Formats: sequence, structure tokens, C-alpha cells
Amino acid sequence: MDLRRAAAVFAIIVGAMMFAQWAFFIAADEVPELDTEPVRISFHLAAEFLTATALILAGLGLAKGKSWSFPVLMLALGMLSYTIVVSPGYFAQEGEYVFVAMFAVLWILTLALVFAAVRGEAELRTALKKEDDSER
Repeated sequence: MDLRRAAAVFAIIVGAMMFAQWAFFIAADEVPELDTEPVRISFHLAAEFLTATALILAGLGLAKGKSWSFPVLMLALGMLSYTIVVSPGYFAQEGEYVFVAMFAVLWILTLALVFAAVRGEAELRTALKKEDDSER
């Protein structure tokens, strides 16, 4: 699988899973902060949903060969890196180490994708520009 396709698949799946995870937790009434700390959790949820949206947008752009998708991908991966570092603290506090491990694996995959994207930036941008230009 080439870098562009791998990045697109990763971004779309992780973004969709972020939405799904929060939808599940909210529907299952597993977010007590909605009652106890509504302002803080609202800001946290906004950051999570913006990250998920940016990931999906980047993934779709990569899949469609859009030249704007590389910078959006890098922004989205930066956003994801932040949330991956912040989010496991809650689960560690609750003793839910399966989630902590999941975030650790996700962080490693995210860093690997960032390094691969930076390393292959010129080739990826050239391919995206070429495909984007051919559609015009």
C-alpha cells in the first residue's frame, strides 16, 4: 500500500472511530463530566470532533488526489497527536489500562505516519498536484 492510500485509510478510520467512540460513550451515559464539568468537557469534545473532522477531510482529500490534502493531513495529525497525549490520562486515572494501551499504539502509528509523510512529502505533493491538475 502506498503512502497516500495508507494515510487516507488511517485518517478516515481514526476520524470515524473518534466520532463513534464519543457517540457510544455519550449514548451509554459514560461521560459524567457532562453533569459535573460541562464547560470543560464541552471544550474537550469540540477539540475531539474538530480533530475527527480534520482527519476525515484529509483522508477524503488524499483519496480523491486533492493537492490541499497534504497540509490538512499534517494539521490533523498534529491535532491527533495532542489528543492522543491528553486523552489517556482520564483512562489511566480510572484504571482502564486497555484504553491507555490503545492510545499508546495509536500514538506510535501516528508518529510513524508523520515521519513517513515528512520523508515522502515531495513525492506525495507532486503526485497530488499532478492528479489535482489533471481533473481541471
